[in-house]
Amino acid sequence: MNLAWIGAGLAVGLGVLGAGIGVGMVGSKVAEAIGRNPDAQGPIRTNAIILAAFAEGLGILSFVIAFLLQGKTV
Repeated sequence: MNLAWIGAGLAVGLGVLGAGIGVGMVGSKVAEAIGRNPDAQGPIRTNAIILAAFAEGLGILSFVIAFLLQGKTV
């Protein structure tokens, strides 16, 4: 059994888990912030979209790392 496959699975599993938690936290805090100050809805939403994109970018990076690890031979 090739250890690169285990590393690829861990990279995807942990990377996507972290991205999911990050997006969930952003969504939670955005809902809380808009609930406290509805007049600032536009800037809060803009910042939330940017932060969610950063979190999803890390998830996509974990997929790339997993594909790179699958090509390695031990």
